[in-house]
Amino acid sequence: MAYLKFTFAQSCYMGKEKDHISDDHKAFIENQKMFFVSTAPLSAESHINLSPKGFDCFRILSPTRVGYLDIVGSGNETSAHLLENNRITFMFCSFDGPPKILRLYGKGYTVLPGDPEWDDLSKEFAILPATRQIIVADVLKVKTSCGFGVPLYDYKDQRDHAIKWAENKGEDGLEEYKKEKNMISMDGLPAPIATLFT
Repeated sequence: MAYLKFTFAQSCYMGKEKDHISDDHKAFIENQKMFFVSTAPLSAESHINLSPKGFDCFRILSPTRVGYLDIVGSGNETSAHLLENNRITFMFCSFDGPPKILRLYGKGYTVLPGDPEWDDLSKEFAILPATRQIIVADVLKVKTSCGFGVPLYDYKDQRDHAIKWAENKGEDGLEEYKKEKNMISMDGLPAPIATLFT
């Protein structure tokens, strides 16, 4: 019994890697109510970005490609970082049921309204008020591990603050906000959305 407990814990903490999203991965991802996305500039003096994402905005486009619908926010770090170096990591973790963490490592880019991919790609999503862009990533590695340290939480609901904020801003207000807040990263890196206003 002690041996079985040891091997289970050992194999769990070692994690498992694949080069694609399996059916089991897909089921786990689609069951989560939120995820985290992380990017970073190449410069060691620059800031790493880590953002939580809610809503029903993540899509598995193929076993090696994913995307999420991105709405207007107070920064645009992910998009600016991807323009510089393409690196991106997604993390999903279970807050209920069996403990599990899943990470997707890949190379990403931004698709803006009006880009050649937009019309077909946007059909995969329920377009939200303040939709800004779609972040697409080619998945190079999928890694799972145990989430023994992740607390148990009960899901209640999505917040509606972002939707109400966007509706109050209106189309013109959102455009002005993007010009003010979304053109460059906090480290001065340009974001693709800047091309819409130049």
